[in-house]
Amino acid sequence: MTSAANSAARVGRRRWSAREIALGVVFCVPALAGLGTFVIFPLFQAVYLSTRGTDINGNPSRSVGGANFANLFTPEFGQVLLHTALFTAFVVVVGVVLPMALAVPLSQRLAGMRVFRTLFTLPFAYSASAASVVWLLMLDPSMSPVNWVLRLFGVTAPGWTTGSPWALLTVAWATVWVVSGFNLLVLGAGLAGVNDEVLEAARLDGATGWRNFFSVVLPMISPNVFFVVVTTTLTSLQALGQVQVMTDGGPNGSTTTLVFAIFHNAFENGHNDYGLASAQGLVLLVVGIVLAAIQFGVVERRVHYR
Repeated sequence: MTSAANSAARVGRRRWSAREIALGVVFCVPALAGLGTFVIFPLFQAVYLSTRGTDINGNPSRSVGGANFANLFTPEFGQVLLHTALFTAFVVVVGVVLPMALAVPLSQRLAGMRVFRTLFTLPFAYSASAASVVWLLMLDPSMSPVNWVLRLFGVTAPGWTTGSPWALLTVAWATVWVVSGFNLLVLGAGLAGVNDEVLEAARLDGATGWRNFFSVVLPMISPNVFFVVVTTTLTSLQALGQVQVMTDGGPNGSTTTLVFAIFHNAFENGHNDYGLASAQGLVLLVVGIVLAAIQFGVVERRVHYR
């Protein structure tokens, strides 16, 4: 015991050589450079710009204190936050439940399932802009197959991208279509890792159907579910291309989410109001931190890691 204690003490007293320290610093430089360039500097720049006014060219001018934040306390910005909340809730709920419902049958070892898995995950390879164009064509009044099917049942198709609240629902569905492919891969991998012996033991104990899924399968894939909930939340909060391509924030601002409002104030139509856009960006940062705290502080407690 004494020899082991002395060895541990010698390891604890070991000093790093200058070469080892320099080598460690060199390995850290690329990561620190990326963190500083793409995270820390933009954050401080956003804080600085949020307290400044901007001239016609968007250059910082005089200090305005908290005026840009005071300008956010308007009914219009409240509507933006409401649209963002509805959009995010729809994308997260449908974007997780739908892939899970598809992953269960697709995880069966049946002929042709690989083809179906490939087809269902194919939208994951699309960019947001490409997916938006696809759905614009699918819902175009002059050639829409969706409207054609509705007419067969005597249903008049709404203005998918020109009427409220259909426009926000359409953009949200296009986002679900994009994220479902990735979520299906993650959830399918979780289902593939479920131990067959555990499932068989559950069946012998009388756990079948929905009870088997919610009591046995779902807890076992809960890390995968938690992962897709977090990533889908981040994706929906940052959604911009879909809104820009499909509706450009219309009609009458009914699809203007927080990210699109930031883009609109900073870059669109020559606004160049970087101060207000930076203030909105900091609000988005706070929203993201709050949601992350809730997810990791509350939801993760129900995750069962194996």
